[in-house]
This record gives sequence, C-alpha cells and structure tokens, in this order.
Amino acid sequence: MSTAQQGQQANRPLSGRHALVTGGARGIGEAIARALLDQGARVTILGRGADALAQTAGALGTWGTISAVRADVSDADAVARAFAEARDRSGPIDILINNAGAAESAPFRKIDAPLWRRMMAVNLDGTFHCIHEALPAMLQARWGRIVNVASTAGLVGYRYVSAYCAAKHGVVGLTRALALETATFGITVNAVCPGYTDTAMTTRTIENIVARTGAAPAEVLATLTAQNPQNRLLTPGEVAHAVVRLCVPGTEAITGQAIAVTGAEAM
Repeated sequence: MSTAQQGQQANRPLSGRHALVTGGARGIGEAIARALLDQGARVTILGRGADALAQTAGALGTWGTISAVRADVSDADAVARAFAEARDRSGPIDILINNAGAAESAPFRKIDAPLWRRMMAVNLDGTFHCIHEALPAMLQARWGRIVNVASTAGLVGYRYVSAYCAAKHGVVGLTRALALETATFGITVNAVCPGYTDTAMTTRTIENIVARTGAAPAEVLATLTAQNPQNRLLTPGEVAHAVVRLCVPGTEAITGQAIAVTGAEAM
C-alpha cells in the first residue's frame, strides 16, 4: 500500500485487525473480503482453487493488505495448516467469517450417505474446524468476531435440500451455543442467513433444476425470486454489509443471533 493508503487505513474501524474469510475467492466471500478491507482490516482469503484465490487477491490488493491460503474446509489437517500459514503472515485471527459452503439437491428418498456426508463436511464440519483453529487466540486476547454465513435454509425447511437444511440448521445451533460460551470473553458469534443471492451457487441451482425438470431457466429464476417479497435476488454486497456490520465497534451486544438477509422472506 502507498503511504496515503496506510494513513486512510489507520482511521478505519477495523484497522489493526486480521480477518480470515473462507470461500473468499468469489461471490459473497469476495464481497465480504472487499468490505473488510474497506474497514481497514488485514484480510486472508481461504479457498480450494489456487488460480481463483490469486486472481481475487490480486484484484483486491489495491484496497488494502490481503493474502490467500489454500484448504478444503472439510479437511481438519488442511485447515490447521492454512490457519498456521495465515497467522505467520498476518498475525492472530481476530475476525473469522465462515462463508465456504456447498449445496446439492435431491428428494430425501434419493439422498445417499455420501451426499449427506458431503453436505455436513463442508457446511457444518468446516465451520467447526475453522472456529476450532481461530478461537484460542480470541479467548486469549479477550476479543473476537465470528460470523457464520448460514442461509435461510438454517431457519426454515425447503424441499429437496434436506441435507443442506440440516447442515445449516446445525450451523445456527452451533452459533447460539458458542455465543453463550464466549459471552464474557469479548467475543461475539453470529450467523447471517441470506436468501437466494446472485452468485455462482444460485446459477448452479438453477441449472440443476432445469436439468431435473426441463423447465426454462427464466421460469426457474422467476420461481426463486418470487420467494423474496422484494421479487429479486440479493446482491453479494448486501450480504457482505450485514456481515461486516457485526464486526465493527458498537455491536458488542449482538451475539448468538441468526440474522435473516432475505427481503422479508424469513422473519
């Protein structure tokens, strides 16, 4: 960064904080990384694809201090190595954003054990592994922010994604329990639960429904957007704004919450 950029960063609310964002190379994760940089945080993005990570880190480098580490969040050993690398580069992790996730759809009778485990491994186990790595330093510092990007699927049920719903409900339960355990340590733990958002995951959802039903893509998109009373997809930036608001000063009393970002779809 230039001297001018360093001066601007020093006056931002999260200046001096190190934030790690899983699934940070694209979509909601990239938007969150950008928003955290804008608030002055040093940011580490974590993901599986080296090329996507490098591209995003390069694109966001003009916004502040950003680096990238590789890991599959479902692999506890890989997460441990990646977090150690992040700490070596940028110091203890003050802010953890668990954004990495995956969704597969099938009627319940067609869900097999491998599909069930994939949904749990990425969406729930991955959240656990990352918190397990970040929390000790937060407890020692008596300060930390953990935001789990869940989904409206963590608040309500949806047809044909019961494994995904179960995993995301688990994330919300973990959020609430951990908030109670850390309430006297200056740590807040919250979940942000977005509805359908204009990301590659939603594009894949539309493609899967088209392949399964033969419906036109525009028809499927209209069905999804109709679930939002504002009749639209959310933007990644809207979700990022909600996430970062939970990390800046003034929100210390907000913990253990599952905050719906849905245009009033879920209340």
